[in-house]
Amino acid sequence: MSLNLSNLHPAKGATKKRKVIGRGGKRGTYSGKGMKGQRARSGVSGLKALGMKQMMLSTPKLRGFKSLNVKTPVVNVSELNAFEDGVIVDIRKMIQMGFIDKREKRVKVLGDGKLSKKLTVIANGYSATAKAAIEAAGGKAEIK
Repeated sequence: MSLNLSNLHPAKGATKKRKVIGRGGKRGTYSGKGMKGQRARSGVSGLKALGMKQMMLSTPKLRGFKSLNVKTPVVNVSELNAFEDGVIVDIRKMIQMGFIDKREKRVKVLGDGKLSKKLTVIANGYSATAKAAIEAAGGKAEIK
């Protein structure tokens, strides 16, 4: 006799007969399954139902909202007075002075305050008042 899929069967004693419930007898009307609900129905796995409940309890809910549009950090014109007269100010120097975080790649200069030094500022963006304030002090506002 050759061995193929049609005549395969498990070894003797390898399978256990399933306990049949819900056929009447000493257990009463609901056969030990309670009344209604998912676990009272046929075809539900008790482990799956328990596992789902545990997972729902343990995973924290995400709160708040995180925008996909990253905000460009800003530096005011008044902060640029910390640099010496005639210096070229770029993002690296602003990071060294602690105006922006070291992970930032972009910066925008805003026109709050007054600038009293002649600087060449290299940034990714300027407000109209910031550009006017830098040029009024005799400096240049260059876009990177």
